[in-house]
Amino acid sequence: MTVRHDGQPAQAGPDHSPTGATWLRVHGRLLAAGWRRGSTYRAAALGGLVANATFGFLKVSVLTAAVAAGGGELAGYDTRAVIAYAWLSQALLGSVNLFGRIDLADRMRDGSVAVDLLRPLDLQTSTTAQEVGRALFSLLPRGVPILVLALTVGGMRIPLDPAVLGAGLLSALLAVVLSHLVVYLVAATGFWTVETRGLQVFYMVVAGFFAGLFVPVSIFPGRLFALAQATPFPSMLQTPVDLLSGRVVGAEAALALLTQLAWLAGALVAGQLMTRAGRRRLEVQGG
Repeated sequence: MTVRHDGQPAQAGPDHSPTGATWLRVHGRLLAAGWRRGSTYRAAALGGLVANATFGFLKVSVLTAAVAAGGGELAGYDTRAVIAYAWLSQALLGSVNLFGRIDLADRMRDGSVAVDLLRPLDLQTSTTAQEVGRALFSLLPRGVPILVLALTVGGMRIPLDPAVLGAGLLSALLAVVLSHLVVYLVAATGFWTVETRGLQVFYMVVAGFFAGLFVPVSIFPGRLFALAQATPFPSMLQTPVDLLSGRVVGAEAALALLTQLAWLAGALVAGQLMTRAGRRRLEVQGG
């Protein structure tokens, strides 16, 4: 206890340690900053929309032909389900980071991450908040128009059950956050290396395949399917697509959401451990 000169106990001073409310306010502003940053690249968003729509029609054509060749069903997918898969995966592609690119990797390479480490912010959560804000904005110029196009001319149908839609939207949000937390792990290897572009390319190839970007994960053969399920990648794309399309509902949907949360928590812990270890061993280009 602190005692004043007159012998009376002193009153405790204000607690300046960060609180949950402070953390939420700061990261909310970082999220908004990422949103604003994403809104400045309108031409890029338009280009992404055109590319996603083009590949959406190609995926629909190829997959519906595969379903027809399989007698009207392919690993549990009928024509309607495979169309929903194709368009929903394209709609989420602009927000879910399956490409491994993140601005932090460049700051790692040139050493400017040292400034980030001096700030009174957690590097992992602050970086992720900004990236997620930018990714969520991408849903407006890319994701929503893709869905409108699909509903208009693509033959896709979305379940109208509020519980199904709510679970699907929550799953999509978790997928976006999870993807950027995992990409942070890729960038964090820059604490020990001077170049991470090779790892980013490797991540892009593996993540896209196991997330279900090209074909649904459920049509993989047994061992390959088991390998995919042992990674966080299906939770980044296949899971939200299944929930948004109504293909997975009820107890299965709840289990899928819990799986996403488990992978998210694991990525968060891994990122914290890598950041703490990396602060003591940072390699930058030139020395």
